[in-house]
Formats: sequence, structure tokens, C-alpha cells
Amino acid sequence: MHSTRVSCRVNAPRSAVYRALLDADAVAAWRAPDDMTARVHAFDASEGGAFRVSLTYEEPTRAGKSGARTDTYHGYFARLVPDEQVVEVVEFESADPAFQGAMTMTTTLTEADGVTEVVVDHDGLPDAVPAADNETGTRMALAKLAALVEAGGRPE
Repeated sequence: MHSTRVSCRVNAPRSAVYRALLDADAVAAWRAPDDMTARVHAFDASEGGAFRVSLTYEEPTRAGKSGARTDTYHGYFARLVPDEQVVEVVEFESADPAFQGAMTMTTTLTEADGVTEVVVDHDGLPDAVPAADNETGTRMALAKLAALVEAGGRPE
């Protein structure tokens, strides 16, 4: 198990970023890295609320953790601090023991002069998920989050 930390700056107030973290349509628009699409199956944006999301590779030759081309994960919101923090406990739906086990993803928001610093900490990542891949995918997703929120927070 290992951890990663990725951050980005969003030219928008914390409240706008926080809303995009807890809106199923917004999550479907920004959560996937550039070479994937996201589908939200279930999403209860409350503390203790459950969610289930699939990320699917656009390229047909890519292998997923849950099945052909797909990484499906489920989890729950362990802690919600309005406009400050979202803590998610997440687990891949995989038959491969190398990808099993709960991970914690903590997204922390701080604001200065209308710019929000977003920091995402992944703790308990399975060793089968290379840290560099997780960091790259998270950077890509955060860039989409920034673009979405800076454009007014409306998914396409």
C-alpha cells in the first residue's frame, strides 16, 4: 500500500469547487482522466452516503481493473466539511486481490483571493496501482475539474 498527493489551483471560490465534488453530473464530467470516460451509477452526496462509479478507457486495447476497459469502484463519503473537505473511502470492484482493499481519498480546499487550492491525498492505494499512474490520472481529472468550475460549473 502507498500514498500519493496531487494539487491544483482553480480560479473560483471554494464553494463552487466543493459543489462540483458532490454533484453527480459534475463528477461524471470531470472525474475521469483524459483517456477515459466516467459513468456515475449511484451517488448519495451526504456523509455516510454511498456512490458507485465506472471509468472506461476509450481505447479498446486497454485493460481495466474491474473488467475489459473498465475500472469500477464503490465507496462512501466518510466526512464532509462544507467548502473545506471531502473524505471518500473507495474500493475497486475487482476479482484480482492485487487491486482489492479500501483506499481513502481526501480532497482539501483552501482559498486565497478567490483562487482555490485543491489537494487530493490518496492513502492505502494498492501496490498494483503505480503511484505515477495515479498521480497522472488525478492531475488530468483535476484539470477537468478546474475547467468545469471556471466555466461556471455546468457539465456538458
